Amino acid sequence: MANLSVLILDNDKRRCESLSLLLDFMEYDYQQVHSIDEANDLEHKLFDLIFLYETDDLVVRLKKLNESFSSSKVVVLCDKDKILSKERFKQYPNFLAVLEFPVKKQPLQEIVSCLNSDISSDSSNETHEIDKVKESVADNNMISLLDNLFVGESVVIKQVKKLITQVAKSNASVLILGESGTGKEVVANCLHQLSKRNSMPYVPVNCGAIPKDLLESELFGHEKGAFTGALTARKGRFEMAHSGSLFLDEIGDMPLAMQVKILRVLQERVFERVGGNKSLKSDVRVIAATHRNLDDQVKEGSFREDLYYRLNVFPIEIPALRERTEDIPLLFNIINQRINDDTDVSVSISSEAMASLMQHHWPGNVRELSNLVERLGIIFMDERVDWDDLPDKYQYDITHVSELPDLDVVISSVEPDEENISDEISVEDAIQENRLDDGLDFPEEDLGQEDDSSALSGNPIDTLPKDNFDLKEHMATLEYSLIQQALAESDGVVAHAAKRLNMRRTTLVEKKKKYEAMFG
Repeated sequence: MANLSVLILDNDKRRCESLSLLLDFMEYDYQQVHSIDEANDLEHKLFDLIFLYETDDLVVRLKKLNESFSSSKVVVLCDKDKILSKERFKQYPNFLAVLEFPVKKQPLQEIVSCLNSDISSDSSNETHEIDKVKESVADNNMISLLDNLFVGESVVIKQVKKLITQVAKSNASVLILGESGTGKEVVANCLHQLSKRNSMPYVPVNCGAIPKDLLESELFGHEKGAFTGALTARKGRFEMAHSGSLFLDEIGDMPLAMQVKILRVLQERVFERVGGNKSLKSDVRVIAATHRNLDDQVKEGSFREDLYYRLNVFPIEIPALRERTEDIPLLFNIINQRINDDTDVSVSISSEAMASLMQHHWPGNVRELSNLVERLGIIFMDERVDWDDLPDKYQYDITHVSELPDLDVVISSVEPDEENISDEISVEDAIQENRLDDGLDFPEEDLGQEDDSSALSGNPIDTLPKDNFDLKEHMATLEYSLIQQALAESDGVVAHAAKRLNMRRTTLVEKKKKYEAMFG
């Protein structure tokens, strides 16, 4: 669609700038407004696409747009850690799709292709094509979110991810089992984010960390005057999680008296606040977790058997880190990158040191690994850690290791903190990197071709190519190639590569993130 007309309906300056830069690059006409009232005041209302960011009043705004701009198609934008179900928007004829923000060129091109199909095809074909795009975007969002939240590529972790995707969209109770530090709360969060309840609250509570005499009030709330110090009425976690998900961590530490009350809520879907006599309805999806062996506790009489079977509808067991040692290099790099994004501290590690870490028993699991990476980052800031630099308890004999681990791991699931980046990147940097990066499709095989050899060596092109020369494409290809070279020279250490390129580390992180998103 050569003359695509777009309306951006958003009051967030940063989101509008990001989207407008992409639309500028793709040479589409657009206008920006902050509210639907402003949109209604526009003289021109014939827009092909309206971009609407996901908010609490999204459904109300969709309804208004359907009334005022019935001929326009609406694309809902949401952050990449948020999954929106298309089912809730099917009643609005002008709803087209959900796209991940920041928007990339390829998904937008697919949307535009659907609009072209809308014009040239009959209604049955257009509906089919649009649904295909929406389903594709939703599936990609789900896969991306799961990989981003729950890191690992080992066989056992892939099996866990499969279980998560199978049960996420149901309302079945899930019992997450595993040692301390394996990531049970991460799995619980994944289950909520991938569920149909993801737009509603996710409320976690650690049953083992709350004193026994306060646990009932914490879970069910209390009325004013229910006990000494209850000066006002207070909602409990079940009320806070209404229509959403409640995560009961360390359920195995819950007292027997409290287990009876939890069982009643699961069976009857009602509860009362402490000191109250009014029954309140409970609409929550309960996800429980424990590091204890509940079978043994049932036999000992410290955990109710009926509650155990109520919770254990769909068990998911998280493997210990020692059972998936092949994930340790990836986990090390991702933890290191997250610490680097937060504190500007990074560390690299030798293959010999990594081989030693992969022999450790890891009683503290991923939490122990995270603590170690942070400690090494403080002691060996921007340096390489060798085998003899590791703490004594992590130094294992590696003479028998036939093949050292591969440390060249692509970190595709780590996103830098955009708020920090916005504080550190200049306006000029942000505009330039968006103009060069947003949504450009460059085939990897073109990066090393003869045509670019003079540019990559630092020399200008002597003669302007005659046909179809795209300056933006050439400049972005050059930049991507130089960034890759700098990272290779620096063994993947972003801080070193940034110094080599004489740019801010956060700028390089952002550029690296965008290129990886484009090139996969």
